[in-house]
Amino acid sequence: MHIIFDIGGTKTRVASALSSESFNDPVILDTPQSYDDGIDLLKKTVLSLSGGQPITQIIGGIAGPWDDVQGTLISSDNLPDWAGKPLKQDLEKSFYTTVSIDNDAVMVGIGEAVFGAGKGYEIVAYITVSTGVGGAKIVQDHSVGFEPGKQILDAEGHTLEDLISGKALEKRTGKKPIDIRDEVIWDSLAKNLAFGLNNIIVDWSPDVVVLGGSMMNHVGISVEKTQQYVTQILKVFPIVPPIKKATLGDIGGLYGGLARMRKNA
Repeated sequence: MHIIFDIGGTKTRVASALSSESFNDPVILDTPQSYDDGIDLLKKTVLSLSGGQPITQIIGGIAGPWDDVQGTLISSDNLPDWAGKPLKQDLEKSFYTTVSIDNDAVMVGIGEAVFGAGKGYEIVAYITVSTGVGGAKIVQDHSVGFEPGKQILDAEGHTLEDLISGKALEKRTGKKPIDIRDEVIWDSLAKNLAFGLNNIIVDWSPDVVVLGGSMMNHVGISVEKTQQYVTQILKVFPIVPPIKKATLGDIGGLYGGLARMRKNA
């Protein structure tokens, strides 16, 4: 029995898996802002899913940069109370098994590279536009960098995340992104995303760019418009890499856990 999880700024997803090919229906929960409440909820969910069976390993992702040496979340705009808390150690003590944790965007990126829109490409740039903006460069199923949302895009110091994230958009407009129907706003966000992708492409030289997250849904930033703007902006390379929409939806991080299970087997 294996357990995989994805702790996002808004939702937490947990599933059991008997092999590295598939997982059972995930349990989807609201992510508590309090670490104590969150770790208690995660433990109860894992116990329920395992049904008393021994757990071979636990693999998961969490929103924010992860310190693998200390086994803690370094920082998180969306989960500040989780930062510096012994998540890995708490899970190891509770379930007497090995625990592997990484940044949530890294895990989704690996999932998309192995099972989703990036399958078959050697270098995948995965970017998620949701409450915040994250991502990772995946090279042959291995992550080598993330936090592209923190790149600065203008002289005032605004980051890509400041310009296109759901949190920033709601702050500017006073509306939930899903309630915004103004195409001018979405077109502006597509253009800002394209400027960010220009920087990512010239830095990472990916074979494909995969875009995921709640801001890339039907009501949201158009992948096609973004591709058009990138093609207009990016002149240094003769060929612009394809820009694709992520295919694994909200459970991409769980597929990343499956991919990690394959490597650990």
